[in-house]
Amino acid sequence: MKILVHKTLSVLMAFVVLFTTMSFTIDMHYCGETLVDFSFNDSAKTCGMEKVQAGKTCNNPMMKEKSCCSNKQIVKESNEDLKISLDKASFEQQIFVAVFTYSYLNLFESVESEDLAFEEYPPPFLERDIQVLHQTFLI
Repeated sequence: MKILVHKTLSVLMAFVVLFTTMSFTIDMHYCGETLVDFSFNDSAKTCGMEKVQAGKTCNNPMMKEKSCCSNKQIVKESNEDLKISLDKASFEQQIFVAVFTYSYLNLFESVESEDLAFEEYPPPFLERDIQVLHQTFLI
């Protein structure tokens, strides 16, 4: 249960970091009060009403001055706090990162030992076969 909670929280934290560092734009086109089209990565398609003059299509005298259509754009900027570059770090911090990386990578180097102490000694002589004596056999 603990491992499942740990994995779930780590995936959740990864998505939080992903979505806080990501920027996107939503472009919406309204015709009057009605949403006609929206787009996440491109400009929204228009309904064609803004090409026609507003006085001929709208009977309301208040709308003769402006078009019936409007565009709305929602921009979510990314969080720039997480983009830390190494050139802005002080000299002591750069030394710490270099030494920490070097020592961390050296933890995983394997040392192959050619010295096997038991090669020269033969196994003990069996007086009786214990598995046959107790009749315990692995199948």
